[in-house]
Amino acid sequence: MASATAQNLSFVLEGIHQVKFEDRPVPELKNPHDVLINVKYTGICGSDVHYWEHGAIGQFVVKDPMVLGHESAGIITKVGSAVTSLKVGDRVAMEPGIACRRCEPCKSGKYNLCINMAFAATPPYDGTLAKYYTLPEDFCYKLPESMSLQEGALMEPLSVAVHIVRQAQVSPGQSVVVFGAGPVGLLCCAVATAFGASKVIAVDIQQPRLDFAKQYATTSTFMPSKVSAQENAQRLISENDLGAGADVAIDASGAEPSVHTGIHVLRNGGSYVQGGMGRSEIQFPIMAACSKELTLRGSFRYGSGDYKLAVGLVSSGRVDVKKLITGTVKFEEAEQAFKEVKAGKGIKTLIAGIDV
Repeated sequence: MASATAQNLSFVLEGIHQVKFEDRPVPELKNPHDVLINVKYTGICGSDVHYWEHGAIGQFVVKDPMVLGHESAGIITKVGSAVTSLKVGDRVAMEPGIACRRCEPCKSGKYNLCINMAFAATPPYDGTLAKYYTLPEDFCYKLPESMSLQEGALMEPLSVAVHIVRQAQVSPGQSVVVFGAGPVGLLCCAVATAFGASKVIAVDIQQPRLDFAKQYATTSTFMPSKVSAQENAQRLISENDLGAGADVAIDASGAEPSVHTGIHVLRNGGSYVQGGMGRSEIQFPIMAACSKELTLRGSFRYGSGDYKLAVGLVSSGRVDVKKLITGTVKFEEAEQAFKEVKAGKGIKTLIAGIDV
């Protein structure tokens, strides 16, 4: 590990299971609207672990050393000459994907679909597991005094959940079934509850996750049996008094059986949102989707207003992210933390940053 006098100590992935600590130059403010952030806390995401484990996610392949991390919060240490909304010392949640602002998706308001997106810790772009990181001011969200920097680091996965639930157009009184009780699935349950859903049911194959979900943000939980998707869906409907079926199904697992059960558990005219990423191709119950005239949507990262809403949900007390934080480790223990997350320990582990 580099010395404590390092200027910008960074946690760098060189190859599969090959990481190192490297001192890199402090990044420059290349645009007058940019700010420099001393990163204080970073959560470990499944995609970070996947790059560490496999060196690639789909078409995104780690060809050169890359700094990991993208779920972060920190403190502003320098601002560009045109920055007006932030000042040195402000505590911010960091949105880690910078859109080009010029392509058609960007100009139509769907910047998360930007064809030139520069997203942290997605090759070839470095992530936020470093002492310093730069962002445009409008991709930093000032945290109210009532919110901690640890909570700020969870605004990234919460924003993913906000986007998914907004894609589902969850409204008061609806019944929502969420497949997968990992961090994003749990947060989808919490957001659906905050949006007024009357029934929120978490589905998972691990009892400890269901136990946590039950006391966190659901009205009930469900563990599938080793039967057909139709049979699991029917039992889910009957056990939860869903009548003709659920209004909304959200998959946050990426598992093919969950996708099938999600389609079958919905009422006619229901809404299905795919948030979890699994295999690139799966079999799909197309007949049920068509005959029920379901609304099917994908969900990718987060878009306009999602981070702002996420901060508001936490600061107002409607969503509690503190309960998801299993523990915090020192920056120099980052590799061990990755190993523990890969082993399925805890829900959300944070890596503390390096003080200025």
